[in-house]
Amino acid sequence: MAVLGKGSAHGACSLLHAAALGYGASIALDLPTTVRLLDRPSKREVNDHDSLLDTVLDVWIDAKHPLPESYAKDELHWGVNSKIPIKQGLKSSAATSIAALRALCDATETELEVADLVALSAQAQLNAGVSLTGSIDDAWACATKGWKLIDIQAPIAEGVLLTGEGPKNEDWTVLLVLRGEREQQPVLEDFAPHLRPYQQALNALQDGNELVAITWNGRGTVAALRDIQGRKMSNDSFMNSARSAGISGSGPALVVIVPRHETPTLERLKKWYTTHYKNIEIVETSFLSNQKDDELE
Repeated sequence: MAVLGKGSAHGACSLLHAAALGYGASIALDLPTTVRLLDRPSKREVNDHDSLLDTVLDVWIDAKHPLPESYAKDELHWGVNSKIPIKQGLKSSAATSIAALRALCDATETELEVADLVALSAQAQLNAGVSLTGSIDDAWACATKGWKLIDIQAPIAEGVLLTGEGPKNEDWTVLLVLRGEREQQPVLEDFAPHLRPYQQALNALQDGNELVAITWNGRGTVAALRDIQGRKMSNDSFMNSARSAGISGSGPALVVIVPRHETPTLERLKKWYTTHYKNIEIVETSFLSNQKDDELE
């Protein structure tokens, strides 16, 4: 089995859900994903129930980009190694599509700007039915470090309104509280009655305060999704001294931010959630800050 090309990306969490105001932002997390383009099926099972990887290949071909020399579409296969929990609101689809597109670039010696990758990723996610908006802000966050505020109605190359380095990873621990997969996918109309908390999240981003944005965005999302447990779990985090907490994406994962040096707080939060809630999984990670405004290769 030959590896024809390889690409990487990473997960992210929401700062501002794009379905509410038409502006979206997500921030990069240290949850790596690697996708390989192969000439034979991978020995490791590829979990792609939404056929996103096949859709990425279709979008690539529709854009008139080349396939690896001497290979037809049905002769190409995928291998995925990912640390991103799937269907949790942690941008696994955006990361997978970006990494797959980079694998295609690597296999065909095609050079694309990040904006071009984001555009193809958005089209693939819409076509596969895994996103309400194309997740343009998510794709930017999975392809680069830090965060970008995106106008999802603007042309992708022109739609970046603000950029931020993100909190330093050595200062904060990001605790992901996983609650299983969503029971149902929200629709755009669910967000319309709950614009005020999203406006507060937008204001926080304009002030450069990502942690406040995570909290306000989460308050809007639990209201839009009528997620009573999510609201209670967010409140639990503040009761246990977290600095920020909110549902990411359309959930159900809860993102809790704790100062890295406050180990007793972190351990108390872990114990609280595993004791008070059933079927909970805890993942520790960190932000991928962009102190030099560099991008992942």
